[in-house]
Amino acid sequence: MTFDLSSAPIVFLAWERGLGLPVDSLLSERRDGRLTRAVDGPELTFLRLWDQSVLRGPAHLLAAAAAYSDDELSDHSTMLRLTRHSGGRGLGTQALYYADELDLHQPAHTVHVSTGELESAALESLCPPDDVNDVALSSREHKFTVMESGTPDAGPLACSAYTEYQGLLAQLGTLVAPDSRRQGLGHLATSIAAHEALSAGLIVQWRADINNAAAHSLAVAVGFSVAGLLTRISLESGQTRHK
Repeated sequence: MTFDLSSAPIVFLAWERGLGLPVDSLLSERRDGRLTRAVDGPELTFLRLWDQSVLRGPAHLLAAAAAYSDDELSDHSTMLRLTRHSGGRGLGTQALYYADELDLHQPAHTVHVSTGELESAALESLCPPDDVNDVALSSREHKFTVMESGTPDAGPLACSAYTEYQGLLAQLGTLVAPDSRRQGLGHLATSIAAHEALSAGLIVQWRADINNAAAHSLAVAVGFSVAGLLTRISLESGQTRHK
C-alpha cells in the first residue's frame, strides 16, 4: 500500500469542501465523536474516513441517527431503515481508497495509449450499460485508453480516467472491454491514469461498491490503500414525509 498518513489532511480538506463543512473540522482535536451537518437536501450521506465520521443531511434524520453507532450507520440497510419515512432509496456503500505515491512498473511490451474522446466512447459502446454508467468515463476529463496497436484502425482495450475533486483529489474510474478482461489491462490502464494524476500533484481516490470484488482486487493490486466507507441515501423529492 502506498499512502502516507501525512497526506491525510489533504483528503480531509477535499471532503470538507465537498460536504460543505467548516474548515479544519475533520482535523480538530477539540471535536468529540461524530461530526454532523444539517442541510435541507435530497440526500443523507455518511462518511467514515480513518478515525473520523461525518453524517450530512436533513436535521430530523441527524437527530434520529444519534441512537446509532458508526458501525451501524456504515451498514446500508440501517441507513435505509432510518430514512424509510423520507422516501429513502439506496445509492450504495462504497469503499474509499487512496494513493499519494505508486511504484512505477514498466510493461514488457510497447503500450499504445490514446487521450482522445472518440477512443473512450468507442470502448463504452463495447461494454454493458451498467458498467458504462457505473464508471462514467464521459464525465471524467482526463482519459487514458489502452489501444490494440498504434495503427489508425486500432480498437480500444481498456480506459482509466479521472476528474478532479475539489482541486485536490483525482477521482479515478476504469472500464475494460468484455473480451479483454482478466488479462491485466485494467491494472495497466489504472496504473497509467494514477501516475498521470500523481504527476499533476493530485492524490488518487478510488471508490468501489463494497460488493464489487473485482474493483477491490484491482485497487489492492495497483497499490491503493483503503481508508474508509461512503454510504449515500437518496431522499424523496420535495418535502420529506414524517410519521
